[in-house]
Amino acid sequence: MQQPYATFAYTPSPDQARATPARHRVVIIGAGPVGLSLAIDLALRGHAPVLLDDSDRIGEGSRAICFAKKTLEIFDRLGVAGPLVAEGVSWKKGKVFQRDKLLYSFDLLPEDGHKMPAFINIQQFVVEKALVDRALEVGVDLRWKNRVSGIEPQNDGVRLTIETPDGAYRLNADHVVACDGARSPTRAMLGLDFPGEVFEEQFLIADVKMMGDFPTERWFWFDPPFHPGGSALLHRQPNNIWRIDLQLPASADAHLEKQPERVRPRIEAMLGHSDFSLEWVSIYRFRCLRLERFRHNRVIFAGDAAHQVSPFGARGANSGVQDAENLAWKLAAVLDGDSPESLLDTYDLERGEAANENIAHSTRSTDFIAPQSEAERVLRDAALALAANHGFAKRMVNSGRLSMPTAYATSPLSTADDAEWECGPAPGAPIPDAPYGEGYLSECLGRDFTILVADEATARLAPPGVAVLGTNAAVSERFGLSPGGAYLIRPDGHVAARFRHAEKGAIRAALRRARGKSGEAA
Repeated sequence: MQQPYATFAYTPSPDQARATPARHRVVIIGAGPVGLSLAIDLALRGHAPVLLDDSDRIGEGSRAICFAKKTLEIFDRLGVAGPLVAEGVSWKKGKVFQRDKLLYSFDLLPEDGHKMPAFINIQQFVVEKALVDRALEVGVDLRWKNRVSGIEPQNDGVRLTIETPDGAYRLNADHVVACDGARSPTRAMLGLDFPGEVFEEQFLIADVKMMGDFPTERWFWFDPPFHPGGSALLHRQPNNIWRIDLQLPASADAHLEKQPERVRPRIEAMLGHSDFSLEWVSIYRFRCLRLERFRHNRVIFAGDAAHQVSPFGARGANSGVQDAENLAWKLAAVLDGDSPESLLDTYDLERGEAANENIAHSTRSTDFIAPQSEAERVLRDAALALAANHGFAKRMVNSGRLSMPTAYATSPLSTADDAEWECGPAPGAPIPDAPYGEGYLSECLGRDFTILVADEATARLAPPGVAVLGTNAAVSERFGLSPGGAYLIRPDGHVAARFRHAEKGAIRAALRRARGKSGEAA
């Protein structure tokens, strides 16, 4: 079986020897992809946090393997995407089968002109190692074998009790962000409910090392001949590792099904040979759960600690990293005094909207892949039977809608359009990438707001301190920009406002709104 990618030495902190608890602006709990991304982002904004993790190692097994375009753009801004994309397996196409018959193919990024691919497949432990190295490089105070055993919310902050190999110590923090996973001890210590739905069906995950000639595509089967009555998924990873998911009966004994003598015959039936080694095996159930609120005064939850969805669709890690980006610029703005603390409430609103969207997609996928009633099964089977020859039925087939960034349709930070638009991202939506200069538009956005303009006269309307970018033919086409028009883009690459006929006062009002200061004077 696969061994942990890396282990890290416990190092005592000077805070442990203090007579009174040290106080930090931000403490993050959990050094997974979400906590690490948030920590790096805050450090790059001048607020290097303390990052606590109860372990001394990066997790075993692949776990998350599919990292989406939006997440890769975040990683690019954080300074880690290049090596990950180079090492990972880039892909954008997939096939869906019923038994041994192809139902349809898809292409997730048919147009050119994007820096990042639609997805890369790469093991989570590789991503975590790159993030750890970057976190240390930018000054994050990363403390291994520091387990939070107590949390006391206070009016002006939070007090933590932390267990280490040298004993316990206490820390005070202005803000605590819990990124400590689906079983979040922080959530449990605060007594917070984590309601939702746990589905009965079980799924076997196996990472298999072998030489294979399958194309670099996502292949999904309904009722495959090698696994009758279930479903199967195949993905390529780097270094000749392949991820295989097989649906198991709800009544299957999870402990028994993980045993190699049970796993290998299933994989042999799928591959038609036994020339492979098992690198990692796990069993999971679909879960769709979320906290009612992600912000509890000075304690904020992100990633799986805040919401959990089934793995089909690659929404777990991708959604969590996007949580981190949404929170980082807002928390930095509050710490810098540029925005009121109420801006943090919009993290709860926007990422709550994203969680609801992901849970809805995940639930629909689950209901199609593993119907919960006879009526659902009849409808599913009818859609599959028609899909090979009818376009409307293809759209009904759901093998896991793949992760896409959420457009914050109801965000209070967005300003309504001043005129009709025929194309281009609407307020709240993520911006598309496009060729720009010798690189790409996604590379040109800073850590603050940016205004994208179609002409020099509009550029002169930009508020002080806001970066200005001109346009080109590719950008104008994707954004629907024409002379006199402008886009105000948030630090996380979502649209704050767009103007057909930009005016100085309207731009400044939109900027105040996007900074959470709409009730204040200019």
